Amino acid sequence: MIKIPPYLQKHDTIAIVCPSGYMPFARMNMCIEVLQQWGFKVKPGKTAGSQFHYFSGTDEQRLEDLQQMLDDKEVKAILCGRGGYGLSRIIDQLDFRQFTKHPKWIIGYSDITLLHAHLFSRTKVASLHSPMAGAFNDEGFKTEYVHSLQKALTGKKYTYSCTPHELNRKGKASGMLVGGNLAMVVHGIGTASEIDSRDNLLFLEDVGEYLYNTDRMMMQLKRAGKLDRLAGIIFGSFTEMKDTTIPFGSDIYSILYDKVKEYNYPVCFDFPIGHTVKNYALKHGLPHELSVGSKRVSLKEINL
Repeated sequence: MIKIPPYLQKHDTIAIVCPSGYMPFARMNMCIEVLQQWGFKVKPGKTAGSQFHYFSGTDEQRLEDLQQMLDDKEVKAILCGRGGYGLSRIIDQLDFRQFTKHPKWIIGYSDITLLHAHLFSRTKVASLHSPMAGAFNDEGFKTEYVHSLQKALTGKKYTYSCTPHELNRKGKASGMLVGGNLAMVVHGIGTASEIDSRDNLLFLEDVGEYLYNTDRMMMQLKRAGKLDRLAGIIFGSFTEMKDTTIPFGSDIYSILYDKVKEYNYPVCFDFPIGHTVKNYALKHGLPHELSVGSKRVSLKEINL
């Protein structure tokens, strides 16, 4: 049974940490200001704005910072400043015993996908695949996508929709919503952070990958049996994709469709999640209903 962390009340504390890549503190100012306007207290961690080469600190510093916030009873949610790379270097050293007793919302996407997967697989605690601190900049805080984080944190159920894509496969299905960044889902296979996709709704997105590498990652999911027994699959945005000097010969949609065309479950393309402004907050690990029709596609949070 999945545990749902307590939803946030006014004056609750949200910590901001950077467990992966470096992010200048100035890039977090707008996020902090808006979170305070929403009525929350904000507690920046030691990795917020710190730097060690590519990372926001050494492995030891990032581990200590995240561990402290996981154990801090005052903190009711942990917002990751950014993704990048680095969680897989520390995730096996994290101690989730206190967190499991007193769960809190973990917020983020991209590299944070590995943490969502780990929580789902090892602790059975729901989390939030959601915009991070950088999304609040450049008036991003005014968008419905950033506001979807506020609604999710305070316990409001949601129904999101998008325009149908020509490659969609119609149908309706329900299951636990799991997934996130394609590279990180694949990265977790064979580890303690591996996602069990059976009978669940799998969502995937990515950014900046070569087309051939995306094909390879989708083949890895297929060979590992991760696409066989899905309730349905949701493809978000695949942005800034790159091709090789000798073209791969397929576009991103053809690559993705080719790996799921033999199955019968509903398939949705271009859902508003991923490395773009259009990135709704999703409650990872909780039941959802996917409805793919000829005129409308919707994803609805449903009760346990």
